[in-house]
Amino acid sequence: MGTYNAKKGAFTRKWYVADAEGKVLGRFASEVARILRGKHKPIYTPHVDTGDYVVVVNAEKVVLTGRKAEQKEYVWYTGYPGGLKKVGYTKLMGERPERVVERAVHGMLPHNRLGRQMSKKLKVYAGPDHRHAAQRPEPLKIGK
Repeated sequence: MGTYNAKKGAFTRKWYVADAEGKVLGRFASEVARILRGKHKPIYTPHVDTGDYVVVVNAEKVVLTGRKAEQKEYVWYTGYPGGLKKVGYTKLMGERPERVVERAVHGMLPHNRLGRQMSKKLKVYAGPDHRHAAQRPEPLKIGK
């Protein structure tokens, strides 16, 4: 008997809603990345996107441990000379709290075409409301 390899389109995707209120950012993001990647399924295949959709609500209420809230910086390069950009965690949380969760989860996915495809299944909202009720997402239980 050979190893099972999932084929594209041979499985169904579920929708989950995860509440980030009071959760530690890194631990929360790793669980969301696991669902997006499909590692919770018995049909998991590393080179096929077998993951499910995840809707994250209350992104503005995610927490960091220790002194990371005042020390953490997000750094990127625009591609232009002198284009190194930096923004602190507290400033980013004040302006775009969804971006904090998106970056944390995206960093835990593969850094290739497959990872970009997986990150498109992540929907993040700052508050408790989302617009994916028609998909009837199931609540996702993520630990403390």
